[in-house]
Amino acid sequence: MQRTHYNSNFKKQQFPITIVCDAISNAPNIGSLFRVADAFGVEELIFCGEDIELGKRMKKTSRSTEKYVNYKVGIDINKVIQRFKEKDYQIIALEITTNSKSLYELQLNKNKPIVLVLGNENLGISEGILSTADDIMHINMYGENSSMNVVQATSIALYEITNQLNS
Repeated sequence: MQRTHYNSNFKKQQFPITIVCDAISNAPNIGSLFRVADAFGVEELIFCGEDIELGKRMKKTSRSTEKYVNYKVGIDINKVIQRFKEKDYQIIALEITTNSKSLYELQLNKNKPIVLVLGNENLGISEGILSTADDIMHINMYGENSSMNVVQATSIALYEITNQLNS
């Protein structure tokens, strides 16, 4: 028998993970990030930048998960990342760069909370933020395209991170 939201037997769990979004502004992506954050037990979701809209289009995609996920909007990303660095979080940027490593190579320090930094749909993560990250990780891809949707990439990264935290 197929399970529903009401009769699934997944164990509810929250992980010491904060997602920080560097100027993600597409409403359906924002809504989907709420869903993914809820699904993977993320502690907090922070949207940095201008033109962040949590309107009707976002809510249609979020399926009410914005009611369950802790979040903040409109904060300067440099200040946010600096605050987490001062609190000794492991800062992981999800981006393809000349020195990024495969997500398979990620070695988490299970004693540190995690910040997963995501980039703008077109521009990615800003160079200034990349330079402050402890790790820059990418997802290996095997087709012609060299990028994927930010929500799909986040789902894959959170799957790997939560698996490591659970082991």
